[in-house]
Amino acid sequence: MKEGFVIKSTGSWYIVIDNNKVEYQCKIRGKFRIKGIKSTNPIAVGDYVYFSFDEKENIGIINKIKPRKNYIVRKSVNLSKQLHIIAANIDVAFLMVTLKEPQTSSEFIDRVLVTAEAYKIPTVILFNKIDILSNEEKEDLEYYKMIYTIAGYKCIEIVANKGVNIDLVKAEMKNKTSVVIGHSGVGKSTLINNIEDNLLARVSEISEYHKSGMHTTTFAEMFELSFGGYYIDTPGIKGFGLFEFKKEELHHYFPEIFAKSKECKYYNCTHTHEPGCAVKQAIDEDLLSKERYYNYLSIYNGDDDEKHRI
Repeated sequence: MKEGFVIKSTGSWYIVIDNNKVEYQCKIRGKFRIKGIKSTNPIAVGDYVYFSFDEKENIGIINKIKPRKNYIVRKSVNLSKQLHIIAANIDVAFLMVTLKEPQTSSEFIDRVLVTAEAYKIPTVILFNKIDILSNEEKEDLEYYKMIYTIAGYKCIEIVANKGVNIDLVKAEMKNKTSVVIGHSGVGKSTLINNIEDNLLARVSEISEYHKSGMHTTTFAEMFELSFGGYYIDTPGIKGFGLFEFKKEELHHYFPEIFAKSKECKYYNCTHTHEPGCAVKQAIDEDLLSKERYYNYLSIYNGDDDEKHRI
C-alpha cells in the first residue's frame, strides 16, 4: 500500500503524488463515503490517502483517506442539503483586502474570518494597494490593522504589483499548503504570479488545453511552489461564503469576543441583550471593536449576506 496526497480532482479521476513526488492517476474503490460528512465528492484536493497501484493497468485505487484537519466547502448546486468539498488540509488562508479600488467592507472580512475559524483554517490578512492610499485612508489602514491584530490575526501590508513585502508573504507560505481569498480586483492573481513566476498564466494555458471533455463542475488543483509548499488554485474559493452556524456558537468564531465571553454573568449569553454581559461592557469601554461587534450582530440576526459575497 502506498501513501500520498491528492493534487488534482476531476470528480472521477484523481492525481495522487507520493512521498517521492511521483504522480499516479487513481480512482476510488466502490462506494467511498466519509463518515459524518454529507458531501457530493468523497475525496478532495489536499487529502492524504492510501492507495494501491496496478502496474499492468497503470491505475491506482484509493482505498482509504486519512483524517482531515480542516476543509473548505460550498453548497452543492444540485443537492442543496449536501456540500462540495473544495479543498482539504489547508495550512494557511490569505485574505486579501483593499481599502480602495475596490473597497473591501469590514463585514465581508468578518464573514470570511468567521468561516475560516469555523473550519479551523489559520488566516493571514493581506492589505494590498497601500501605495495608493491618502493620508486619511492610511489612518483607516492603521485602525483595521489594530483591531484585527487585537483579534489575533497577522496583518501584512503589501503592494502586489510592485513586489512590496512579497517576501513576507512567501515566508508565511513556505512549506505550507495555502489558498488566497478576496474580492475580484484586489490583486489575487497579481500576488500569485509575483510569488511564483507567471504561475496562473501557465495554469490558464493548461486549463484551456484540457478544457474539452472536462466535467462541468469546478475542481481545485494544487501546485508546488519552488521555495517549498503548495498553492491551491480554484475558482470555487470565490464562493467562500458564510457557513451554516448555530446562533449560540457564533461568538466562538470571533476570538476576542469569545475570550471576553468567559466573564459574562450567564454561560449561554448571546451578547445581544442579557444583563451582566462582559462583551457589551467591553464594547462600551472601547476595549473591543464596535465595528466587529456590529458585524457579529449582523451575522447573528441573519442579515442577508448576498452583498458580501465575492
